[in-house]
Amino acid sequence: MSKILIVEDEESIADLERDYLELSGFEVEIENAGDIGLQRALQEEFDLLILDLMLPGVDGFEICKKVREVKNTPIIMVSAKKDDIDKIRGLGLGADDYMTKPFSPSELVARVKAHLARYERLIGSSVQENEIIEIRGLKIDKTARRVYVNGEEKAFTTKEFDLLTFLAQNPNHVFTKEELFQKIWDMESVGDIATVTVHIKKIREKIEVNTAKPQYIETIWGVGYRFKV
Repeated sequence: MSKILIVEDEESIADLERDYLELSGFEVEIENAGDIGLQRALQEEFDLLILDLMLPGVDGFEICKKVREVKNTPIIMVSAKKDDIDKIRGLGLGADDYMTKPFSPSELVARVKAHLARYERLIGSSVQENEIIEIRGLKIDKTARRVYVNGEEKAFTTKEFDLLTFLAQNPNHVFTKEELFQKIWDMESVGDIATVTVHIKKIREKIEVNTAKPQYIETIWGVGYRFKV
């Protein structure tokens, strides 16, 4: 349920706005003083703010300015002032919309829904989850290139990370040392495949509880290595 803060000194108007918004499924809080409204807007998490322009203590312009310095919360400003200069100033300070009193409560609800939907789309498009591989206490964050074993981060070199990730992404497949050398070092092996063995040894020291009995990277004698799942 989206949570909305109304900062409005005319209690009858604030109550009417709250009634319509609550009927539409929103959780609504009201503050009548600008300074308290500003404090709550900064310290608490609201999904949208509705700010009256003329408020005791701190006006809507100042609240908008202070909030916009630290948050991207959608802001709708409302005022009895019809002057374009006030609308321009409000939008210039970062308000998403400006409504002139009197307005219908149903129009306010429609605008609230529109701005919340737009904000959710914006957030959804800008935030991407990291690509994670998790297997029995081993966590490989491909996006951040970080490795965790039972919650503890382990330091990996570039090639160690690439080799571990490649094997984990191809579980139960047996790769020869030559194949791994070609995949990770991007070159044909020329008798120097010992580097694969060295890297496997270092990886095991970081992720295995017992390197003599590995639970992740298994040696297939005479062939190569396999990542067990």
